[in-house]
Amino acid sequence: MDSQIIERVINLAVQIQQIPAPTFYEQERGEFICSCFLREKLSDIEIDKVGNVYGRLPGLDSELPVIISAHLDTVFPQDTDLRVHRSHDKVTGPGIGDNSIGIAGLMGLLWILRERSLELTSDIWFVANVGEEGLGDLRGIKEVVHRFGDKVKGYIVLEGMALGQVYHRGLGVQRYLVKVTTPGGHSWVDYGKPSAVHELSNLVSELTATPLENTPRSTINVGVIKGGTSVNTIASEASMELDLRSVDPEALDQLVAAVLGKVLSYEKPSVRVEAELIGQRPAGEIPQEHPLISLAASTLEKLGIQARFNIGSTDANIPLSRGFPAVCLGLTTGNGAHTDGEYINIAPLQIGLEQLLQVTLGLAGG
Repeated sequence: MDSQIIERVINLAVQIQQIPAPTFYEQERGEFICSCFLREKLSDIEIDKVGNVYGRLPGLDSELPVIISAHLDTVFPQDTDLRVHRSHDKVTGPGIGDNSIGIAGLMGLLWILRERSLELTSDIWFVANVGEEGLGDLRGIKEVVHRFGDKVKGYIVLEGMALGQVYHRGLGVQRYLVKVTTPGGHSWVDYGKPSAVHELSNLVSELTATPLENTPRSTINVGVIKGGTSVNTIASEASMELDLRSVDPEALDQLVAAVLGKVLSYEKPSVRVEAELIGQRPAGEIPQEHPLISLAASTLEKLGIQARFNIGSTDANIPLSRGFPAVCLGLTTGNGAHTDGEYINIAPLQIGLEQLLQVTLGLAGG
């Protein structure tokens, strides 16, 4: 593969990474990608009502296209220091791997197709979508799948640092905002009255002590806690964001029922407890033997990488949950996702892009 293309992809990834794009605030980054699509003269370029960016590379037959997507958003707040450090073998910076290099990979694929003068049977739709992280609740890919549905050959979802993984199963997730409210009061004068912070803290301790089976694997996580007014106030309100996951949909339903039972059991005189569903990522899968998954695995193995079949919570959850062929692939390796020390390795990117090219050719025909 032309080393100049690798360099272009890395440079583009850094440009993308330098544009803040927390979930729900992806507009500026989306407009930048739109300008890239325009510069490359893709067809039918548009930004839809939720902020997804689309561009079509025409093939010989537009009836059943291939959708290749990467998410725009990042977990980092708007004011995050986005300085990047590059050495001879890696690039370090918040969001560089998740998912700036994934978005840049869309353009990398286009450049390789044109450099090798490859003509495809099917149209390719390049999509940079919003809302993959956190409380985005996969709203971007939901809109993409609503638009194309099953009138596609398949969906390829790109995640920057997952090279070698073949995600053909979507991990089920349910998220809740749990609020506790009490009358509150003064820490001295009203001592003994229930505190929303104390009640919530006890609830968190009880939930995180819940024994969970290893098979099927399930998890409970309290990711955010808020509440209280001042150090000398009996808190009148406190809340937490709760994340529940399982590899098995039935086990997830049972976990949700058990957790909500415990949550609502904290309701008592002068203590009100509410649980609001704020996120739901449906489970879904296609078998390892499916032609798309077999193609992804055999492509990696031809490139010298042992494919690892996996389950994850990605944009692929949505098409998989609806029975549509979809796979999530990585473009390189790295570490430190969702931290200031996030980095990608440069050398594996060549294999990752070649993998993407070969899977695309195998699916789209060329």
